[in-house]
Amino acid sequence: MSAIMVYVTVPDLPQAERIAQTIVAERLAACANILPGMQSVYHWQGKIETGAEVVLIFKTQETLFMPLRDKIKTLHSHDTPCIIALPIAAGDQNYLDWIIAETKA
Repeated sequence: MSAIMVYVTVPDLPQAERIAQTIVAERLAACANILPGMQSVYHWQGKIETGAEVVLIFKTQETLFMPLRDKIKTLHSHDTPCIIALPIAAGDQNYLDWIIAETKA
């Protein structure tokens, strides 16, 4: 089994905390990091937007990406949320084993 990081952005801290708590409680991720204070500049519906966002980083198993993504989409306020998976190429084996042990397959 391989571990991944899932990068998600949300509009505010309360939503980030609610999503993180739900995902970890349901064992779809072993851990969630919440990084407030991010500023985004992006194209949306034909114009450039700027706004404050909060970053969530989840550590989980690759096989759990789809259910994790689906759960986030039910909790997220945006129609098209940023949810992307990044492979973990290497890491401390004890930590990687912990990710696998703390998530459901």
